[in-house]
Amino acid sequence: MVKARNLLNWSLTGGLGVAALLLAGCGDRAPRDLLAGARAPCPHVAVLADAADLTRFRPGGGSDLTGMVVNASVSGFQAKCDYAPERDGLVVTLTPSFSAERGPAAPGPVADIPYMVAVVGEDDRVLSRASYVMRVEFPPNVARVKSTGEEISITLAGGVEAAAKRRVLIGFLLNPEELAANRRRGPR
Repeated sequence: MVKARNLLNWSLTGGLGVAALLLAGCGDRAPRDLLAGARAPCPHVAVLADAADLTRFRPGGGSDLTGMVVNASVSGFQAKCDYAPERDGLVVTLTPSFSAERGPAAPGPVADIPYMVAVVGEDDRVLSRASYVMRVEFPPNVARVKSTGEEISITLAGGVEAAAKRRVLIGFLLNPEELAANRRRGPR
């Protein structure tokens, strides 16, 4: 019994000594800001279902295949988040990707396809929206291409918690007829 007690006393004092040495080794290299390496939360980023596809026809050309200028889809996105300066919100960096098909009524090998990115609050109210144009070039004898949009940086101010509750939506800019066609057809 005495030996066990001595062993227990040695392990407690020895363990404390080792812990003290380990902590002493940290010294000046310990991070001053414990959140410096923390990962920022991201708001919900999604493709707007009603605006995920764009089928554009030539004016007055009807809505059959022979009148199609371009057919495009938002095929995905890359998103990453970081804290805004002074941790007053979040910075969302977003890169959308698209697929596009050149239609028989396309006037040339280049198509300019308008899309938007919107920030929506908890009450589904649009807080901000920006429009962009994706220029797609179809090489000779190629009808379908994949393309990546420009990298977009969005600052969501008002505190980290409030910013993380917002939503960021990506979709095409559609005219009323194109939107109605998407809603009739449903998601692809």
